[in-house]
Amino acid sequence: MSKTIQRTAAATALAFVAALTLSACEEEGPAEQVGESIDNSVEELGDAVEEAGDDVKDATN
Repeated sequence: MSKTIQRTAAATALAFVAALTLSACEEEGPAEQVGESIDNSVEELGDAVEEAGDDVKDATN
């Protein structure tokens, strides 16, 4: 795996852990908004990682 993909995967994992930690909060308000923002960011990052993986796979075939 290239370093870029490894770094992206590590960032995704870190963001996912942060999202899980913040999603445990049941109070509404700023924390919930931050949690939703992180959820969206993690989802977008996951999509980007998947696309990057597909690009690498396509480039090696």
